[in-house]
Amino acid sequence: MKVLVAVKRVIDYNVKVRVKADNTGVETANVKMSMNPFDEIAVEEAIRLKEAGTAEEIVAVSMGPQQCQETIRTALAMGADRGVLVKTDDELQPLAVAKLMKAVVDEEQPGLIILGKQAIDDDSNQTGQMLAALLGWPQATFASKIELAGDKAKVTREVDGGLETIEINMPCIVTTDLRLNEPRYASLPNIMKAKKKPIDEKSPEDLGVDTTPRLTTLKVEEPPKREAGVIVEDVAQLVDKLRNEAGVI
Repeated sequence: MKVLVAVKRVIDYNVKVRVKADNTGVETANVKMSMNPFDEIAVEEAIRLKEAGTAEEIVAVSMGPQQCQETIRTALAMGADRGVLVKTDDELQPLAVAKLMKAVVDEEQPGLIILGKQAIDDDSNQTGQMLAALLGWPQATFASKIELAGDKAKVTREVDGGLETIEINMPCIVTTDLRLNEPRYASLPNIMKAKKKPIDEKSPEDLGVDTTPRLTTLKVEEPPKREAGVIVEDVAQLVDKLRNEAGVI
């Protein structure tokens, strides 16, 4: 079975995000970038499936500028077999990514697609669901455990009320949650080997997909700074402030 894994290049989670002076977006120039943490979990799960003998090949797919090749190399160093880069400098919104992924899926014909549940830059949590709709495939979102048996996938999902276990037919789409696994670090020998692994470059035009944005960002602002708290003398004063100043009760 072939497993397709989507990996996104985002601002590193340790970096403090800063808004541009003109409020058109966030500053990415000279900022450390890395693979989206949820996508690292997706790559790790695909590697574990291969180590268990369930998967035969892992293909890492990324979309964006040429620098996204570095993100694919990270996945290859972790254990993916080859990469596909859909190269574009356009702003890619979730629907465009889902359409590009569908075009790649049509060419690759994988038995399983694993994506992070969301990216930490836009927090959209939409691509996996949109891709499932475009392909007409079953989906299991927010996965914390995956078990494959024949043409079925048993997935434990994290939901508001606790855990939910579902069984879906394959091929299918799974989006990963934080507790699914802990991604491994790439060893130096594997980092060197990753440099020789193939990455196939395509463009949206090659795949016949229109990536024109459908949403327009009007303005990006930092959240207001938190005001200092106050110490109240008793419960009555607390209730009074919550009712008359904060207006929350």
